[in-house]
Amino acid sequence: MKRILMLGTGGTIASQPTENGLAPQLTPQDILRHIPAISGMCHVDALQVCSIDSTNILPAHWLDMAAAIERHYDAYDGFVLCHGTDTMAYTAAALSYLVQDSPKPIVITGAQRPIDVEITDAKSNLLSSFAYAASGYAAGVTIVFDGRVIPGTRARKVRSKSFDAFTSINYPELAAIRDGRILSYIRLPHGERPRFFHALSDRVGLLKLIPGIDAEVLAFLFERNDAVIIESYGVGGIPQPGSARCLTILDAALARGKIAVLTTQVQLEGSDIGLYEVGHGFKSRPNALEAYDMTTEAVVTKLMWILGSTKAPAEVRRLFYTPIAHDLLMEDSRP
Repeated sequence: MKRILMLGTGGTIASQPTENGLAPQLTPQDILRHIPAISGMCHVDALQVCSIDSTNILPAHWLDMAAAIERHYDAYDGFVLCHGTDTMAYTAAALSYLVQDSPKPIVITGAQRPIDVEITDAKSNLLSSFAYAASGYAAGVTIVFDGRVIPGTRARKVRSKSFDAFTSINYPELAAIRDGRILSYIRLPHGERPRFFHALSDRVGLLKLIPGIDAEVLAFLFERNDAVIIESYGVGGIPQPGSARCLTILDAALARGKIAVLTTQVQLEGSDIGLYEVGHGFKSRPNALEAYDMTTEAVVTKLMWILGSTKAPAEVRRLFYTPIAHDLLMEDSRP
């Protein structure tokens, strides 16, 4: 019987009512008492990493989670991490960069409703997660939610209340879990040993363009960050009419060694910034990168991981365009 370590971080799955609303109260041991059937699947130990609403997640928490996995890696066959849903996709992406090429599964799950209420998705999500972690199919970082198995770099929360809260963006789901049976579609390659990383930079900013946006917002973000992600419209571009100040700010920041990444607000199919005049000039600028089919969650956390080890623009570019955990589907025409 496989040995699985459950890591608790709080979230809705561990929440109970308080006078100010739901808040994490239950320990991993408390949660496990609600799902005795897991004892027939695997041997489970439990560890509390933190107990927070996932809205309060910080890069430091991701480092703590990765450190806990590294510390116990050799003693267990897999890991199930319970997490709040609101920033679960960010955590899944971050762990995909902090723990690379893991031959053992690191499954992240949670719930839209607490585990101790009458109607909840918590029990089914946990049963599916432990079944997948204890199977012979799983490796690397994934989210298991509502019977879907999603790569850690491809997940996004798309519903705020419904049980089918997560989907895989620009990449197929790896497996489905139905009535306890695992239907494995894709088995991701992995190494013989994981590679652990121990640093993240929080100097990454995100700007979502809106019509008529004040260019000084971009200047502010570049002053406080080493990299700024610009979520543009459609396939991507920088507004042109009356935007000379915006382009001046961008060029000045890039000249100082700052990094700019252009991505899209559109959920599916990714960017193609050379298609229109408004995006064409961006590609030729030094230190300017394009996200292509990557999710914003992956772009944010990948930059945090890269900038945790280097700020050299050429190395940032190389690492950003190196596919990791299937975060980027490269084409021959890309850098």
